Amino acid sequence: MEQLSSDAIRMMSPLGLAYIGDGIYELLTREHIVSRGNMPVAKFHKETVSLVCAAAQSEAVDVILPMLDEEETAVYKRGRNAHGSQVPKNADAVQYRRATGLEALFGYLYLNGRMERLHTLYEAIYNAACCA
Repeated sequence: MEQLSSDAIRMMSPLGLAYIGDGIYELLTREHIVSRGNMPVAKFHKETVSLVCAAAQSEAVDVILPMLDEEETAVYKRGRNAHGSQVPKNADAVQYRRATGLEALFGYLYLNGRMERLHTLYEAIYNAACCA
């Protein structure tokens, strides 16, 4: 993949950032679940879905929001305030918008090559969700 410039990433639509961020967030979740050991694929899937659904991602925002710097907060808010198509049937509008903001932030960090920051934020989320 061709590396995008910082300016190109900043100019990308928040929904474009959320699109790539959704994939990154799910990949990080799958990595964590698989690293815990073997289990039936159906159980892998069920656990992944429980952590990547809009409601869980909305809760994840509360975990990382205090950790975000000004730039990251601005990206999250751009994603949260973006006008997407429709809300999925298993989430309310607020949860969906917050989840979109989280995904936009993860997309932004990924495209900027900030993998260490991505992992730090994801670890905080995963630990809060799985170890609470």
